[in-house]
Amino acid sequence: MNMIKIGDKVSVLDEPIIGTVVSVKGNEVTIESSDGFDMTFFAHELVKEESDSLIVPSYEEVEKNLQQKEVFKKKPKRPLSKPKERNVPPMEVDLHIHKLVKSTKGMTNHDMVTLQLDTAKRQLDFAIGKRIPRIVFIHGVGQGVLKEELKYLFGRYDNVKISDADYKKYGLGAMEIYILQNPK
Repeated sequence: MNMIKIGDKVSVLDEPIIGTVVSVKGNEVTIESSDGFDMTFFAHELVKEESDSLIVPSYEEVEKNLQQKEVFKKKPKRPLSKPKERNVPPMEVDLHIHKLVKSTKGMTNHDMVTLQLDTAKRQLDFAIGKRIPRIVFIHGVGQGVLKEELKYLFGRYDNVKISDADYKKYGLGAMEIYILQNPK
């Protein structure tokens, strides 16, 4: 351990105080802080500053040291893979009549159901053409007329599988269609 003597620059451990030693009496050291105050500390609470200036190595020295040391290289990044089709959220088609037309004024119930069925058929044909694997048709609860008509419509397709949609998300008013891409 370095002996502290008068004139040494010291730092106080656990305190942001720097000063110059003005007297040493046994284990007690008095310093004049950079603010001009005299303060007394025990010798084991002080650290002798070795140099006033920071020595910054040159660029060449840093490069030379880096070449001598083994530099750890990062692992190459793996290419991002597409998520599996089962994780892709399904296409949603809301068949509520107020979502399809601005006003139902002058439309009969038959006209409304026909418009909803035409929309469902057109969206299903679009999904088959674009190879979209899943569609959720939101039909609402009501009296079940539209739901039964949709089951009949989708039953005429060979490459679709009909099931109830996620109950937590849609409740009882939706059905999910799985489009089989390679029917056998």
